[in-house]
Amino acid sequence: MEKLSTVLGDYPHVRALTGNTAAVTGYRIEEVQVRPVIGAYRRMIRDLEFDVCELAPVSYLMARQAGVPLTAVPVFLNRRFHHGDIQCGARSGIRAPRDLEGRRVGVRAYSVSTGVWARGVLTEEYGVDIDKITWVVDDDDHVEGRVPPNVERVTDGRSLGELLRAGEIDAAFTGNAGTGRAGAPRSGWTATDGPRADDGDAPYPLFPEADVLARDHHLRTGVYPLHSLITLRTDLVDRDPSLPTALYAAFAEAKRRQTAADPDWTELPRFARQAGQTGGDPVPYGIAANEPSLAALVRHSRDQGLLDAGFPDDIRALFADGDYPDA
Repeated sequence: MEKLSTVLGDYPHVRALTGNTAAVTGYRIEEVQVRPVIGAYRRMIRDLEFDVCELAPVSYLMARQAGVPLTAVPVFLNRRFHHGDIQCGARSGIRAPRDLEGRRVGVRAYSVSTGVWARGVLTEEYGVDIDKITWVVDDDDHVEGRVPPNVERVTDGRSLGELLRAGEIDAAFTGNAGTGRAGAPRSGWTATDGPRADDGDAPYPLFPEADVLARDHHLRTGVYPLHSLITLRTDLVDRDPSLPTALYAAFAEAKRRQTAADPDWTELPRFARQAGQTGGDPVPYGIAANEPSLAALVRHSRDQGLLDAGFPDDIRALFADGDYPDA
């Protein structure tokens, strides 16, 4: 039985797959642990180091455009809304989205998916001209060469959290997209010197009613932001065209087993909250169920200069040929 070296985040809905109880027909999963899983992304894109790898969806689109021999199956292990991911410096004076124009905003890398999704919302919902914002980054993009001229790299080793606290940037993304970490993905990837809630430098959210706005946006647009998808080396598919279908079926079965055992998503409270916001499955798989989100991601990535204007709109073409019923 052939082995598939596989890198995934630590999600309860993949454990049956990584444990090989939800089997990939004809194959055995050989799990490779990379923590944080983001640390595997550029290794997959630049060196094709693994057979199967979770990947940031924007990075996958950029890699496809660059001719990297990767393909994907429509399994999206992680989702989240982004209205709550922008925080403003305590003394920035920012009160509305368009106040970001002319300011300096920190994000880990320009192509990070959180940044792409949030800039899409700022542009389409609030009329923000993102080209009038200086985007301050402290890490590399997984796929290099698409950085617009209004991106500035931190060169003195300080974290985005430090810069926000010092008032040298006016706003920043939270978590892994910004102030929740420092530098490139690695073990112990956390920031300890950013603004704290117990001092006078604590940031405040750009959107205080983020959950309400996220639910409204989802109900109006059908968009539920994707944060990962499953990629595999194209040569494996060329050798065995049945592999994408088998892999998809195994992911779907692993998820089915987890949701049967924990229907309220107690192991992932964020997913339980998102199920309430979306009124349904917090992590839907398949092309049809995710078409509005995929179309929006391609559109945002093109509009932000990460994809060429001629990047195709055919969503199905982004995935290997296979049988992908919504799951």
